[in-house]
Amino acid sequence: MVTITNLSSVPKAFTEFDDNDRMMPSPYYNPIVDVMEELVKFTILIRDHSDYLTDRYSERVASAEEVSKRVNQRSM
Repeated sequence: MVTITNLSSVPKAFTEFDDNDRMMPSPYYNPIVDVMEELVKFTILIRDHSDYLTDRYSERVASAEEVSKRVNQRSM
């Protein structure tokens, strides 16, 4: 999951939406749009790099150990 540095909170968010589930104009609206824009931008930037970003050392070591156990069996 991508973590972005921008954040915003909306107290009593259930009161900030109209009957069409759209956020109403308020002092909270612009900061929420800023957060969402940043999330979209980061998502676009990392989309083609997910294999690299999700490659973890601990998982590679665990996989290598499992392969070694299977390949180096003394008897069948």
